[in-house]
Amino acid sequence: MKILIVLTSHDRLGNTEEKTGFWLEEFAAPYYVFKDAGAEITLTSPAGGQPPLDPKSNQPEHQTDATKRFDADTEAQTALANTLALSTISSQDFDAVFYPGGHGPLWDLAEDKDSIATIEAMYAAGKPVAAVCHAPGVFRHARTADGSHLVAGKSVTSFSNSEEAAVELTDVVPFLVEDMLSANGGKYTKAEDWQPHIAIEGHLITGQNPASSVGVAEAVLAQLR
Repeated sequence: MKILIVLTSHDRLGNTEEKTGFWLEEFAAPYYVFKDAGAEITLTSPAGGQPPLDPKSNQPEHQTDATKRFDADTEAQTALANTLALSTISSQDFDAVFYPGGHGPLWDLAEDKDSIATIEAMYAAGKPVAAVCHAPGVFRHARTADGSHLVAGKSVTSFSNSEEAAVELTDVVPFLVEDMLSANGGKYTKAEDWQPHIAIEGHLITGQNPASSVGVAEAVLAQLR
């Protein structure tokens, strides 16, 4: 069971001076769900090397058992510091792909040709393709073999417009993920803000927010088993 985790390389929050990147819990929690199930995990990012961590995700109020476990796990930290460049990855080598969120993916992975190609190839091969929170933004330009949007006609979720408004970044992000998914024909669903919510449509699996990350990872495992 080989799982590819794709992280962002983008560290700047739009035109602000604030830093962004990936959201720690959305990486750490699925990482350990996969690891504890015996999966072989490969970490990748567009630039390779150390992906930028959204500093807000490392604040005390966002710590979980998984983030604390990661903080004490030198093996996992070394793996994260040495992600492989996405351009060197072959989707044929993996059984599933997972995208953690954070705002970073909206700028790089949503537009990255290697990421789009990976998503399209793995989806076409019937392998689980999963993303949580802002990461469903990576499906923005992904299409199926017939040329239609990957999410068209499918049940999907992501960080909601109301959650984006709550963190006061509606006017900073390059696009609102909820709006994009709907515009591309997705059947967007959501729970109340900050509550766990997962949408599963065949082997396309999406989660609404950080609270949904474990559920998305478990859904990936359920399909692989």
